[in-house]
Amino acid sequence: MRLSRIIMALTVGLAVVAVPTAAGAAQPQPAPSATTDPPQPPPYAPQPPALTVNRPTIILGETVVLTGTGFGPNETVDITVTVTPLAAPAAGKAPARRSDGTTVAMAPVAYQASAPLHFTAYTDAQGRFTKSYKPSVTGLLTFTATGRESGRTATVELQVLHRKQPLPVTGDSIGTPMKLGGGLVGAGAIMLLLTLAWRRRQRLGGAAH
Repeated sequence: MRLSRIIMALTVGLAVVAVPTAAGAAQPQPAPSATTDPPQPPPYAPQPPALTVNRPTIILGETVVLTGTGFGPNETVDITVTVTPLAAPAAGKAPARRSDGTTVAMAPVAYQASAPLHFTAYTDAQGRFTKSYKPSVTGLLTFTATGRESGRTATVELQVLHRKQPLPVTGDSIGTPMKLGGGLVGAGAIMLLLTLAWRRRQRLGGAAH
């Protein structure tokens, strides 16, 4: 009798333990997702850096706009300016010639104190910047922009010319008009003398009759 009670107690205990396990196994499991994560796009390849000017040639005193693209986002860009003076006359050009046929040697163009030859610009989130620059020097200007963090660099050239000045009046240029004027005055004096002589002869002829 005692053995049967022990067997019955063990049976009940096992049944109690098995109920939660069976209940957990009976709960539905979440179905696997029918869709998978979309493929990741390839790493972004930044565009190569570039530096441009809105006008390739300007007159001294005008302002040019520099535009940089392809640099690092939100970084400082250092810009340096290299100046090459414009020689006069240019290669293959003949020297200036006077009215009497002689020539005048042209000296290289001298340039005044330069505007800043080193300045900075700041890019936006797309790595782009614009910067205005007003040269105070004539010549061929080469701008080099370098990003401090990215190390990307780009260059562009700008030609700055002198304003055209009116030619000064020289002795050679006024000599010919003065000679021509003197000749006209002399011819007028001769014509006046001939006219007076003709009138005098007409008077003498009329008195004789």
